[in-house]
Amino acid sequence: MESKRKRFILDTSVLLYDKSSIHSFPGNDVILPLQVIDELDRFKEKPGIVGDAARYVNRFLDELRECGRLDKGVWVDSSLADSQTVMVTIDEDLSKLPRGLAQDRGDNRILATCMSEKAKTNSGPIVVVTKDINLRVKCDALGIRAEDYYKDHLERGNTEYTGHRELTIAKNKIDSFYNDGVLALENEDLSPNECVVMTSSERSSSALGMYRAGTVYALTHRPGQLMSNFESKNKEQAFAVEVLLRDEIELVTLTGLAGSGKTYVALMAGLDGVQQGKYKRIVVSRSIQPVGRDLGYLPGDMDDKMQPWLAPITDNFRTMLSDKNFTYFEMMKERGELEVAPLAYIRGRTFNDSYVIVDEAQNATVHELKTIITRIGKGSKIVLLGDTDQIDTPYINKLSNGLSIVVHKFRDKNSAAHVQLVKGQRSDIASLASLIL
Repeated sequence: MESKRKRFILDTSVLLYDKSSIHSFPGNDVILPLQVIDELDRFKEKPGIVGDAARYVNRFLDELRECGRLDKGVWVDSSLADSQTVMVTIDEDLSKLPRGLAQDRGDNRILATCMSEKAKTNSGPIVVVTKDINLRVKCDALGIRAEDYYKDHLERGNTEYTGHRELTIAKNKIDSFYNDGVLALENEDLSPNECVVMTSSERSSSALGMYRAGTVYALTHRPGQLMSNFESKNKEQAFAVEVLLRDEIELVTLTGLAGSGKTYVALMAGLDGVQQGKYKRIVVSRSIQPVGRDLGYLPGDMDDKMQPWLAPITDNFRTMLSDKNFTYFEMMKERGELEVAPLAYIRGRTFNDSYVIVDEAQNATVHELKTIITRIGKGSKIVLLGDTDQIDTPYINKLSNGLSIVVHKFRDKNSAAHVQLVKGQRSDIASLASLIL
């Protein structure tokens, strides 16, 4: 192997996070410790993208065996100038592990492999790629270069889009906007479906609108017009109502701190759509991984297993419809108007004429959200809810969680809209706690 080529040692967490990661290092050498292969085998029966990733990598390695011996390194495509090799190694110098590190732990055996590879002076530099923060710290302590898998990371500035902004507009234009309901406004900085607060320079008048294709349109779905018993508590909630009720917007992302009304507004808009006949059902989904226990460990059928994760939805039913005994909630489920669909079990399905809510979407990877967004069929809308400051899933953060990436990637699309809710509505003490604790 050429000395200029780097040797990337991939951890199991990277391969399970993104199955295509094994192809993502052109012009270099990819090394998989035997421990990683063993760990992949334990995940191949898992539902969802984790099991799919484990099976994909296993099949790919089996295909490479036809081209050569994996322990010697196999060229993925030798005809390409920047082709990479893939190698499975059994080299692990357990004797060099620092005292106190158990030799039977998977991470430590991977560390031993890294130390063995580092000792090979006739090869290129090594880089450990892992989503496991603790493993990166251990590598650093042993003088081994380690980094996160950056393919899906956003630049920090790309997480600041709120979906609404304030513009200073001449008073006569605001007056014209009130009369006509539209205002021509060419502004290259505004994104499709971005909401605006137009204020005159004298602060004597203001108006709310939504920007689209060089024009600001008045909010047609004003508070209380279609959603009974609901009044927006602030301008951000009014913006959320607008984008949720517009049929041409098929993907809506709502972010904000706990208690800002994300779930409440989204669910109310979905109920409104079902009652009007726009949708045949509401589908509620969320990632079940952050709790740390698989569904199989919980008693009962699928609905029973999902109850701990559905509490925010049932709480909102109780509040908005005075459904204290969940009578209306159960009635909708029996009629097929309300369905629970865990993210891990969503592959292969298609949701037509459906209003799909993905709660706690900040805990999902972009690959999980891609799986459910690509399930959306004709006549459907999908709403992703979450607080990117409250991420419970290991290996992802504010810059790499699926919700932040979806907001950024869909920012310039006419079929998508985003609103960040900035004020908590649950109670004064809840809002205060979110700010100061």
